[in-house]
Amino acid sequence: MKTILVSGVAGFIGFHLVKKLVNNGYDVLGIDNINDYYDVKLKYGRLKELGIEKDKIEYNKMVKSSIFDNFKFIKLNLEDKDNIFKLLRYNRVENICHLAAQAGVRYSLENPYAYIDSNIYGFMNILEACRQFNIKNLSFASSSSVYGLNKKQPFSEHDCVDHPISLYAATKKSNELMAHTYAHLFGIKATGLRFFTVYGPWGRPDMALFKFVRNILEDKPIDVYNYGNMQRDFTYIDDIVDGVFHTIEHPAKPNELFDFLNPDSASAPSSYKIYNIGNNSPVKLMDFIEAIEENLNKKAKINMMPMQMGDVESTYADVSDLISDFRYKPSTPIKVGVKKFIAWFRDFYNI
Repeated sequence: MKTILVSGVAGFIGFHLVKKLVNNGYDVLGIDNINDYYDVKLKYGRLKELGIEKDKIEYNKMVKSSIFDNFKFIKLNLEDKDNIFKLLRYNRVENICHLAAQAGVRYSLENPYAYIDSNIYGFMNILEACRQFNIKNLSFASSSSVYGLNKKQPFSEHDCVDHPISLYAATKKSNELMAHTYAHLFGIKATGLRFFTVYGPWGRPDMALFKFVRNILEDKPIDVYNYGNMQRDFTYIDDIVDGVFHTIEHPAKPNELFDFLNPDSASAPSSYKIYNIGNNSPVKLMDFIEAIEENLNKKAKINMMPMQMGDVESTYADVSDLISDFRYKPSTPIKVGVKKFIAWFRDFYNI
């Protein structure tokens, strides 16, 4: 059986990825620190769906799933190098999928040090673990936020991304550079994944869909930034997970045609690769809100707001590399994804 360590398994993407992996024959070791960036009840709810009960969770204690024979969970901080190394020393692991991070563009304006601790120091521990324990393949979460001030669309992995406009984005760009360095120096096979506005059941409460649905149902106004003149390449969670799974199954390879006089940002002469995972079909924010209203059969009360610091007006993923390398392209229509989220939301909150 193939073995993998997945970080951030109580998180939105990590939770869904674990279900995909265990159902495809992987032996999964999951870690998460279950921090309180957002409501921990949601995180414990995800873990319960994976067969991990809240009352059995203690720091640095392995818990076996009551549902999946091939899933175990350990509560750990990314910054806890000693216990991460101990975990890998005594558990045979071939692959790592690193999804844990301090998320959120706007929160990085309020608490920047949390991003350095988790996204820089924590990622350093993951890279050193790959080096020390001969991990065959590392897949890690980056973000569409790295495109920052780029205006050329769709966003291509091959374009320069040297102008991030939030500390969160800067830490994700740093992760890509750090992974490239370790791929070059130590032969680690590393694949960075730039996710585009992920949404769906079990999603994060700080994301637009969750906030909009909750407020509309509670008859509260929703804040719409840049006066509604925004668009996002909303990508359904199942499409994201399928893309991640492809990179786990197919580790990065060296670019044998790499041109040192005209270097490619998305690949390297070492085993390093960057992929966008997006729907390749941006949706206007007001159309997104309309899809929510149709599913709820209720109109939103809207507060039009100026653009927030750190935000970008538009995101649009070029996924040609994903298609050419894996014959895969995210495809879930926004109305289908929104309907599935709302059905989950009503069920989870008993509405």
